[in-house]
Amino acid sequence: MQKRIWTFAAVFFTVLCFAGNSLAADVAKIGILDQQSVLQKSSAGKAAQAQIKGEFSAKEKELQKRGSEIQELEKQLQREAMVMSQEKRDDKSRELKIKKVELDDLSKKYTRELKQLEKQLINRIQKDIESLTNEMGKKEGYLLIISKPAVLYFPTSIDVTDQIIQQYN
Repeated sequence: MQKRIWTFAAVFFTVLCFAGNSLAADVAKIGILDQQSVLQKSSAGKAAQAQIKGEFSAKEKELQKRGSEIQELEKQLQREAMVMSQEKRDDKSRELKIKKVELDDLSKKYTRELKQLEKQLINRIQKDIESLTNEMGKKEGYLLIISKPAVLYFPTSIDVTDQIIQQYN
């Protein structure tokens, strides 16, 4: 019986010693970063969006212009189909099909170019965000900074997004 009391006392004091050490340890500083928000709210992100919109509108105007040309050719073909020879009608029809295929190819090309531009701009901004986050994490003693889409719940007090946006601007 006395042996059990001594064993219990030893275990109790051991646990008490370790609990005291763990309570005295520094609290791990963790931050959450919403990269999408940084892309939307930062000045560089807004400039990238404006550049993409400018490119898109210029390319869209070109496509609309070519589309209206094709519509005019279709109307012309329908009006003059009765008075044209079969050979001339076939030539105009072939020309119209070629223009439609060219328009479709141009549309696909512009889409690829815009996606490539968007990817380049976003990658550049993300590299800047990463370096700012690393710098802030080291400077302010963060143990961990996690990207928001990977987190289901967090208190807003550990969100560092606004700090990164301020540093980035």
